[in-house]
Amino acid sequence: MSDGQEPLGGPDLAKGIALSEIADGAMLLGHTQGKPILLARCGDELFAIGAVCTHYSGPLAEGLLVGETVRCPWHHACFSLRTGAALRAPALDPVSCWRVEQQDGVLRVREKLESAAPPAQPTASGTPGSIIILGGGAAGNAAAETLRNEGYAGRITMLSADESGPYDRPNLSKDYLAGSAAEDWIPLRSPTFYRDRGIDLKLGARVVAIDARKRQVDLADGSRHEYDALLLATGADPVRLTIPGAECPHVHYLRSLADSRALVAKASAARRAVVVGASFIGLEVAASLRARNIEVHVVAPETRPMERIMGAEVGNFICSLHEEHGVVFHLGTTVTSIDERSVTLKSGETIQADLVVVGIGVRPATSLAEQAGLVSDRGILVNEYLETSVAGIFAAGDIARWPDPLTGEKIRVEHWVVAERQGQTAARNILGRRERFDAVPFFWSQHYDVTISYVGHAEKWDRTDIDGDITTRDCMVVYYRGDRKQAVLTIQRDLESLRAELAFEKTSAP
Repeated sequence: MSDGQEPLGGPDLAKGIALSEIADGAMLLGHTQGKPILLARCGDELFAIGAVCTHYSGPLAEGLLVGETVRCPWHHACFSLRTGAALRAPALDPVSCWRVEQQDGVLRVREKLESAAPPAQPTASGTPGSIIILGGGAAGNAAAETLRNEGYAGRITMLSADESGPYDRPNLSKDYLAGSAAEDWIPLRSPTFYRDRGIDLKLGARVVAIDARKRQVDLADGSRHEYDALLLATGADPVRLTIPGAECPHVHYLRSLADSRALVAKASAARRAVVVGASFIGLEVAASLRARNIEVHVVAPETRPMERIMGAEVGNFICSLHEEHGVVFHLGTTVTSIDERSVTLKSGETIQADLVVVGIGVRPATSLAEQAGLVSDRGILVNEYLETSVAGIFAAGDIARWPDPLTGEKIRVEHWVVAERQGQTAARNILGRRERFDAVPFFWSQHYDVTISYVGHAEKWDRTDIDGDITTRDCMVVYYRGDRKQAVLTIQRDLESLRAELAFEKTSAP
């Protein structure tokens, strides 16, 4: 979405304001020529950029100013005040820049500046002549775009097993499934985008083998592609049920756009659904199906949803939130069989259902990499530059297990923003930049009108501190291991989430 979608607010900056109205290190929302403008002051310099994030139209004026950058409060995209460039995912497009004029203590925002591509950095010696990207998801798409943005002019081939071009996967379980977002909002780019940038995007391309010694990949159709550098971004596959009836036609999984389309089609006639698993995907699907007025039952083995990841207090809140919207939970049990009209639980209970959605987790798609001899341990092991055990082969996204500077441990995270940021870093390192991947993990989860934001990574914690009241949907939860913060969860405290991210970055800085 462009930076002109929001209602205008603040002063008309074309008419001018006193310089004293904006302090050093402060931001001010205004408008000019019918466009919302963010005015920011950094020392003696003033910057004016589009005030709306190019990701989901978040209000940048409510974000955080960090040096000569501003971070979006919704999903933590970051933009340059000087150039408007999108510096960090999930935003991929820049915001506009405007000329600021100062005279006699009055500043005015004048004309919109012509956008210019950021100057490409000099490429290191030994830059690969051809690059193959396996995977057309978050990491793969971000890597391809970054390579071109960095000035790489060699051959880029993106091999995606998906039949659809790169798309906004988080929306598949949220607004698109709920019926509040049209499908034309889902693709990240148009087909012409890739053609115009010389990115050879091959869809439905199933790779069957990687020969790391010969530097080539073999496809199921018998074709072979050679590479000088390879990025593995194959993502993850849903864990599937292995119970009687698991292959019934009304049993669905949600990983791809095709999966979501099938669910949307089925939901148009469904009356009662059973969601197997109280994962993020499972609960977001539950909320989206309730938005379609479908009766929803959630079956999960835990005593409260999301407790392992977010703790008992947040788990209780999520459970209550869904129950307020009519979801019925069946916790502490599992599904033992499915037939065309119902599911049977381990407890012996039978639930009538004409739609079953399974969300019991995913597994990283690492088989190709392992067969090629890459070292793995619950994911493909990479160093701080996202390079695998084989020189010239990098990995990013759901399959990569990397050294986290915050915890000192090797971690693997299955979240969209992390995958995009790793794709961006991997691309620069393929070009020889030697850039450490030290971004703090971030994700968001949407349940009805409640968005939960989470920064950091707490696989284990000893205690939590809660500021505010979870039940009133206004809180910050800090997860500790010993005396060290591991993660911060917020509800309706976007600025505090950004500040927590920044604090983690300073803690993990070399």
